[in-house]
Amino acid sequence: MVPEHSGWWRAAAAAAAGALPALAFPAPALWWFAYVALVPWMLLLRSAPSGRRAALEGWLGGTGFVFAVHHWLLPSLHVFLFLLAALLGALWIPWALLVRELLGGVATPGRAGAALVLVPAGWLLPELVRSWQGLGGPWGLLGASQWQVPAALVLASVGGVWLVSLLVVAVNCALALLVAVPGARVPALAGVTGCALLTGAVWLWVPRPEVSGGLRVAVVQPGLVPDGPDSTERRFAAGERLTRELVGAPSDRRPDLVVWGESSVGEDLARRPDLARRLAALSAQVGAPLLVNVDAPRGDRPGIYKSSVLIGPDGPTGDRYDKMRLVPFGEYIPARALLGWATSVGKAAGEDRMRGAAPALMRLPDRPAVRLGPLICFESAFPDMSRRLTRDGAALLVVQSSTSSFQDGWAPAQHASLAALRAAEDGRPVVHATLTGISEVHGPSGERIGSALPTSAHAAAVYEVPLARGTTLYVRFGDWPVGAALSALAAYCAAQAARSLRRPAPEPSAPPARTAHG
Repeated sequence: MVPEHSGWWRAAAAAAAGALPALAFPAPALWWFAYVALVPWMLLLRSAPSGRRAALEGWLGGTGFVFAVHHWLLPSLHVFLFLLAALLGALWIPWALLVRELLGGVATPGRAGAALVLVPAGWLLPELVRSWQGLGGPWGLLGASQWQVPAALVLASVGGVWLVSLLVVAVNCALALLVAVPGARVPALAGVTGCALLTGAVWLWVPRPEVSGGLRVAVVQPGLVPDGPDSTERRFAAGERLTRELVGAPSDRRPDLVVWGESSVGEDLARRPDLARRLAALSAQVGAPLLVNVDAPRGDRPGIYKSSVLIGPDGPTGDRYDKMRLVPFGEYIPARALLGWATSVGKAAGEDRMRGAAPALMRLPDRPAVRLGPLICFESAFPDMSRRLTRDGAALLVVQSSTSSFQDGWAPAQHASLAALRAAEDGRPVVHATLTGISEVHGPSGERIGSALPTSAHAAAVYEVPLARGTTLYVRFGDWPVGAALSALAAYCAAQAARSLRRPAPEPSAPPARTAHG
């Protein structure tokens, strides 16, 4: 029985410990902290006096983690953020029970070795489940905190962000064993050494993308435009003005492609041919096609779509991509009939956006061999989408984004960091272009190209983007670390079930002897 004051202390400590890994993500970006951030939470869970207590502390820690990583959504979601964090926090309950089972109790080398495999595998379960779009998508995956570490990016080219998450949790687990379980120090040291050797081997022997040519890409970032009845037109005009600054650039700085951010055009071009003509004239003046983003009701079908549209000197080229994965509450309200009241307490979508049907590739008019793979905002968080575009033949991945509602928070930096991971996973450069910053470009190994445009910038910047050929192991084999983790957990569960079946049933106790007075 846990004393009441101890129970409250442990509950608060669990929520705080779960929130610690958020410091490894941008904006703090203390990437190294990710390798120790889970240790306090693990130590708390291994000392839980019961499975029920471990489950509670797993839930509270998961709630703290989700809230900390997504706290910048609070002005938009209000009370819904607390509800969402509490809902998703429950996903960490199985992991908490696994930590208590494998790290607590009597220490043996076998249990320690099993913990180094199964605890990271168990962590991948909540990451996998919450990656479903309807639960918020794969934002804040632990491996994503390593976006600026070259060795981690090479690991991502082998097994995606999932392999990086497994490695980070394995190191945390080994450190927890070293701190709290003296009998497991040898396997714990072996685990840390194994992680280092695996990373070194991957760094030395996995081939890097082979650079083959390049592309000059201009990113147009108009910056914040005050809200008002004419804000859409003023944003369009700001994009025009900055793009026009590229006219007459020297031949070695003349762009091959100009990219505008998400929702940079607020009217359907079929309904506003005057805007289409202005964009076509701009393309002709710059000497490069424009990739703009239309956020408006469509003339040919009902509903509002967000669409990447390629514009050449003669107008729209016919290449178009409609956003497929929408932001819950931001672009649609799940079960609007039940939760539609969210629009009265936050910045939830007043009208649902419509989903696109399929991914699309676009060919540059003057360089038809170069195919673009467009993604819109939130979609850059999904590893499978960029992998699909790469397998289909994309030479350049382009993300059109807008985080203007969260300029003073961690969102712009968190979002921009995902471009490095997607580039490393797929061996393709990624251009992350936003309306209001942070805009940046990453090469095919995940390395940053040039300088990022911060949230304070109002500029058009030209980047020399190296193209690459070849296929990374992640593109070839996909999410194999997820399959390996699930297989390990399934084997453990099967072994536990078999052990319980082999355990002999307790002997029934003999009835008490009857006495003469009985």
